[in-house]
Amino acid sequence: MTAPLIVRPRAEDVEGQPILRPLPSAKCRSVGPFVFFDHMLQTSYPAGKGMNIRQHPHIGLSTLTYLFEGQIQHKDSLGSDQVVNAGDVSWMTAGSAIAHVERTPQALVERGFVMHGLQVWLASPLSHEEGPGHYSHHPAKSLPVSENLGVSIRMIAGSGFCLESPVPVLSPTLYAELHLQTATTLLIPTEHEERALYVLEGEAQLDGEPLEPHALVILPAGEEMTLSADSDCHAMLFGGAPLDGPRRMNWNFVSSDPARIDEARRRWAAGDWPSVPGESERIELP
Repeated sequence: MTAPLIVRPRAEDVEGQPILRPLPSAKCRSVGPFVFFDHMLQTSYPAGKGMNIRQHPHIGLSTLTYLFEGQIQHKDSLGSDQVVNAGDVSWMTAGSAIAHVERTPQALVERGFVMHGLQVWLASPLSHEEGPGHYSHHPAKSLPVSENLGVSIRMIAGSGFCLESPVPVLSPTLYAELHLQTATTLLIPTEHEERALYVLEGEAQLDGEPLEPHALVILPAGEEMTLSADSDCHAMLFGGAPLDGPRRMNWNFVSSDPARIDEARRRWAAGDWPSVPGESERIELP
């Protein structure tokens, strides 16, 4: 048996929202198509405050936002304008150039709210790095759920455990939300080559070894492992097929070709980029 790789996240702050970011790291650059994993920590905002991530660009990736609490308003340069509720999936594929805005809806700002959720980036396969962007919204009720013997699995994106999400992923993907009641177990199969586990809350063990909450656990390829809950446990399981080649990441850009990132940086700095309708503020290059 190969020991799992443990990646501890670094703490960051995104426009006032505290996050933990275990991926990418020096130890692990990707898990399946996932190249970025942000845990937006549970944060109480008083009335008059909220999150406002101004207009910013992407290439070569898909963003997936999934909330446990709160709401986000997504707007992008395709003309999309969508309020994303807890349990929904907000899926945006960048293609060759897209810009978007993520902010707290005004109604929540006025009364105060709690924010808690995840945003991940999935590198597009080579065949989809260029071309037009795409946005789709998937309500919570559209996501398949399996509940059996105290274990609940919700397939957010991709497939696994005989479930398949409607989110239009571009390569073999696994992204599942797990809820295990105390003293229950879940066998994690080998149907996807690369897999990682992230415990959000609760005490759990993996093949008898205690898991550290908020640490990313990279599972050994080809090995079935058993997740056991010592208390009620909330966790994420994600991965998929390995990337079809190395990827370079720079700021909000992902590409197999470093020259494309350089070009994207020049274009954004010059204002030569699709803009979000009705938005003028933007985040400049770091």
